[in-house]
Amino acid sequence: MQSNDVVIVSAVRTPFGRFDGVLRSILSIDLGVKVLQEVVRRVGLDPAQVDEVYYGTCIPAEYAIYTNVPARQITLLAGFPESNISLTIDRACCSSMTGMRLGYRAIKSGDAEVVIASGAENMGNVPLIADASKARWGNRLGPIVLEDVLFELGYGRKGFAPVATDAGHVSLEYGVTREMQDEWAVASHQKYFQAFAAGKYKIGEELMPLEIPQRGKAPLVMDRDESPRENLNLEKMSALKPVYGSPTVTAGNAPGLNSGASAIVLMSRRKAESLGLEVLGEVVACEAAAGTPKYMANVPAQAIEKMFARTGNKIDDVDVIEINEAFAAVTLVSLRLLAGKDPGQEKVLQQKTNVNGGAIAIGHPVGASGARIAMAMLYELRRRGGGLGVAAICGGLSQGEALLLKV
Repeated sequence: MQSNDVVIVSAVRTPFGRFDGVLRSILSIDLGVKVLQEVVRRVGLDPAQVDEVYYGTCIPAEYAIYTNVPARQITLLAGFPESNISLTIDRACCSSMTGMRLGYRAIKSGDAEVVIASGAENMGNVPLIADASKARWGNRLGPIVLEDVLFELGYGRKGFAPVATDAGHVSLEYGVTREMQDEWAVASHQKYFQAFAAGKYKIGEELMPLEIPQRGKAPLVMDRDESPRENLNLEKMSALKPVYGSPTVTAGNAPGLNSGASAIVLMSRRKAESLGLEVLGEVVACEAAAGTPKYMANVPAQAIEKMFARTGNKIDDVDVIEINEAFAAVTLVSLRLLAGKDPGQEKVLQQKTNVNGGAIAIGHPVGASGARIAMAMLYELRRRGGGLGVAAICGGLSQGEALLLKV
């Protein structure tokens, strides 16, 4: 143990909501405020002791009406001092794990001792937008067409393929069939409900409750994720049609368009000890990666392998794996690459991965997901009495993040 080890002392997320669920009108900025307040409250941390806050987001159209710098807005609204340094990050779905990497670097370099990595998204609250060349500068005759920012996530406007399309084609290149993806998706929901029944998704650990205002009546208390479905089976899953022309990706073997927020407090071990705070786990290493835009499904494996080349670890060393289920195709392709195309090894890795369900069941509010999978791994390792875990996530146009965590 070293005094400048980077450790986690608090980690929390809101329940994740469905696209059309109870959070659909709640601003992502407000979700970010709530989780920021909760993550320091849990450990009695004075916000004045936080050197930097990193805030991940992915769809700026959702908060655009509140102008810019959401990280600065949430820290002020959450009661953090005006002197707090903050940064908004948009590295697609990687964003909140990118915040963890930047926080790790700041602590290791001695530039900071206490950092919060956070993120939020409300995909159901994304507005339709009008072409500024017509709406702002005048439209002489005819209607103004509104565009849906969520459609293909806008990638097609600049000639890129929808990520679901790319993931489907790449999965087939690696022999990961539609049936395999559907089976993984059904299992994601099943694992979630098994974990829920075992008390793993409870308020006070990974989850915090949310109070949702209701007109003319008491607030609705949200204390669990909305998206998991108990009645799914392979027959229902296989009946779904692919989206955006993808050969394999459907609304069933992909996550929903979700809402939620997450936050993690990172400290130097020295600082945690001086404050008398319990160390939940140590961030051993972090790594970023990027690759050919089409091959987004490969990049979690690439990020892990790049990190292991530096740390000397092997995938066999880890007890728990979290690979974000941007699509079932992503998780399965990356596991196949990590296994070196060894079927026996691949099966072992699958059994270690997303053991309490993944984003297909829980949801994928994109700015919050990187921190969500990190804390899922953290709490699972603690339940097991310790161990080593690796988490990785992909982001649009083949970006990636990975981190190695020890409990």
